Amino acid sequence: MYELLTTSIACSFNCIQAFEQELKSINKAIEKTVKELNPVEYQILMSISGVGPTYSSGILAEFGSIQAFPNNDSVAKYVGIVLKENQSGCFKAENTPMSKAGNRYLHYYLIEAAGSVIRHIPEYETFYQKKYAEVTTHQHKRALALTSRKLIRLIFELLAKNQLYFANRVDN
Repeated sequence: MYELLTTSIACSFNCIQAFEQELKSINKAIEKTVKELNPVEYQILMSISGVGPTYSSGILAEFGSIQAFPNNDSVAKYVGIVLKENQSGCFKAENTPMSKAGNRYLHYYLIEAAGSVIRHIPEYETFYQKKYAEVTTHQHKRALALTSRKLIRLIFELLAKNQLYFANRVDN
């Protein structure tokens, strides 16, 4: 009985290791392709702490060219990270839903990248905590979306000016 269980666990472990190896080789192939297609843009995104090769590759693959967007607001709208405004007369709703329109893959990459950037850049962590404390409902989702919006502004400016990101400043 125990021998069968041990064999089954060992087989499962070997399968997991094989999948991890395949995943590593796929990630390396994706990274190599993106480096060949957009080496400068890739390097710019990689200069942001917390944005790794997977997020950089995904963001660049979904963005296309940054020159297609006149400003960071249009990028946010394309991504779908804009809050709908519910108002009537003097009333303005505080609990507004996120827009469902936009590129859902780029939306995913930017939200996930924002979550990672929060853990690596203190300025973004402070911003996240501030936005988290502002409301009582949907705190995490709202704070993460607003942090992602801030990350979009940063990415747009860096790519538009062709600059690398350094801790507290943008350098030429």
